[in-house]
Order: sequence, then C-alpha cells, then structure tokens
Amino acid sequence: MRDRFPRFLVFGASLALALAVSTTKLWADAMTPGQQAQPCGAPASLDDGWTIATPDSVGMDGARLCGIAARLALRNTEVHSVVVARHGRLVFEQYFAGIDQPWGQPEGRIAFTATTKHDMRSATKSVTSLLVGIAIDRKLIAGIDEPVVNFFSEHQAVKSAGWDAITLRHLLTMSSGFKWDETLPWSDPKNDEPHLAFDADPIGYVLAKPIAAPPDTLWNYSGGATDLLGSILERVSGKPLESFARETLFEPLGITDLEWKTYRNGKIAAAAGLRLRPRDAAKIGQLVLNRGTWNGKQVVSADWIAQSIAPRFQAVGYFGGTLFYGYQWWMGRSLSEGKEVRWVAAFGWGGQRIIVVPDLDLVMMTTAAQIGQAKEGLAAMDILANIVIPAVRDAH
Repeated sequence: MRDRFPRFLVFGASLALALAVSTTKLWADAMTPGQQAQPCGAPASLDDGWTIATPDSVGMDGARLCGIAARLALRNTEVHSVVVARHGRLVFEQYFAGIDQPWGQPEGRIAFTATTKHDMRSATKSVTSLLVGIAIDRKLIAGIDEPVVNFFSEHQAVKSAGWDAITLRHLLTMSSGFKWDETLPWSDPKNDEPHLAFDADPIGYVLAKPIAAPPDTLWNYSGGATDLLGSILERVSGKPLESFARETLFEPLGITDLEWKTYRNGKIAAAAGLRLRPRDAAKIGQLVLNRGTWNGKQVVSADWIAQSIAPRFQAVGYFGGTLFYGYQWWMGRSLSEGKEVRWVAAFGWGGQRIIVVPDLDLVMMTTAAQIGQAKEGLAAMDILANIVIPAVRDAH
C-alpha cells in the first residue's frame, strides 16, 4: 500500500511552511517598478494544452484560493504544489520548496515549479487502470472477465490453486483474494511489496501467492495486482508499458515530460513508478471529468470511465476516512460549509492526490512529501473542503 521503494525520512517541513506563508508576498516583492503584479496563483503559460483562465471567469473566488498557502501553514505539512482547474480551464497553481523524494533515489531539497516532475506514487495505479480501458477499447483485451492466468502461460507450474478463477476485474478492484500484505515495514521479510522490486521473477512471485479468500469477497490493497495488469498490457500490446502509455494516453494529452521508473530487477513499476508535472497530472483528472475526452478527442471510452469510477468495494482504513473503490480509483466525499460534496480520486502515498469533483466541474491536484506521516494527505483534503470547494460561487 505504501509504494515507497526505498523509504526515506522527511526533513525540512517547518522551513517549507514558512515559505508557503510568504509566497504571495515574495511574488509581489519580486516585481520591478512599474511592472503589474501577477494575481496570486496565476498559472504559467506553457503551451501544454491547458487553456488558462482567471478564477473569476469560471465562477471561483480567486481571493479565497489565495488563502491556500496560509491554510497550509497552519499544519505541519510538506505540500509541494496545488493545481486547480474548472470548466476545463487551468485557473490556479502554486508551488513551494520542499524535499523531493524521487522513487528509489536520494532525496534533496528543491524549489518546485510548474515544470518540475513529481512522484505520483500509487496515483500511478489509476493511470494503469486507464491503460487497461484503452487496451479493451482497442480490442487488445477481450474484456475484464478474462482469466488472469491466460496471459501467463509460462507460469502455469508456479501458480497457486484457485488462480484460475481470478479475472482482470478482480485485479482492478483489489478483490482477487490472494494473500498479500504491504503494510509492514519495507525491511520486514513478510512485506510482499519489496518482492516486486527485487525478485528475479516478480510475476511468478505474485502468481504463487496462496488464495486467502474467493474472488469478489475480500477487498485487499495490493501493488501485486496492479503489477500483473502492467505486465498484461505489455504482453497484449507487444510494447514496453511506458511506450504503450506514451502512444495511447500521454501524447493525446500533450504530456511529454515524464518518467516511469523501473524496479531494480528491471521491471517497470506499474503500481507506483510515475513522475509527472502536477499540471500534467491534473490532465488525468480532467480526462476522467470529461468522460474520457481531452480537447474534444476521445482518448478512452466514456463507458470505461463510468465503470472505473463506480463504487465496487468499501475500502476501510486506507488513506483515512470511509472510502469506496472502483477500478483503481477511489470515491469519497467532503463536508464543505455544511454541504456534502462527492469526489473521485487517484491517491498516492505521501500526499499525491488527483481529485475530480463532477458536480462542480472541478479538478484539484496536489503533490507533497508527507511520506511516513500518520496523517498523510490530510492537507489536500483540508484545502479541498475549506478553500477550493467553497471558492466555487456557482454550481454549474
């Protein structure tokens, strides 16, 4: 669940908070005489496919959004970016200095900007789910009820009894029933997740796991399930996963600056390895909000999006609160000024959040380095409920 290979400590949070509080003032002080100050959080013009607009033009209170930095400073947090889009337009982005913890590499303190890539951690799982939908749309996979073992004929001898009943749908919903625990410390030999990184045959390791419960009866979060999906995509497409993703998803979204990291054994990390610019990650949310379209082009079918964000299982105890789970997407709700607001999200360990609010035609994306914090991700949910949603002046 923690998608943290390897695990690093988080330092320098207090300095990041001080920077967050003073961000707006620093921008104003940086203006030369006679130069008009940019509004707080005004998005940069990067020619990356986003249409830039002001909050007011899309029915949002820009002054309220400018309170995000001060709100973050009330908590011990290490938020690196906040990006907000409404009605398909990018209206707000703000970046802070902090500890970059690139997956599998030494950490270091940097000043994050609109062009800085950031680890997505398990938000990668939601992207892999979209790629499964694209493969089905392109008839590379017959459907989600295809048995998993059909794609791994060379592993028939190692698979445990009961695997014949497990389908892609079970992998997508984390309901396969195979025994898996990645909640233990990374150094604990009983933690299953490190085997994805270090085993010479990680697929064989997953398929050899015993079945603890019949499929569709027990929800259990598993990077191993997503890893199998990534391998299936490579087999049916005949391409490395990153190549397939670039061709079918990232290029149509205008996402060119990305990394998809591999484990030490050379296998791509389908469950946790993506690094994206935050405003590019927000495009993933906009794609879901638009039922699979980006700038008028259907990238993934509307039917797949609808299936993916339909609640399938109760996911109690993960990422805080009471959440539902679909096809590698989370569903939840926020209480904002006395009103219940429902949302769909991609979650990544440490505070990576792509949050889609369909009823408000809104996307919010955050990145952070809250790795190892007991309440990781709290800051994102706090500003969503207390600033971003209340900043919406109309419901259309």
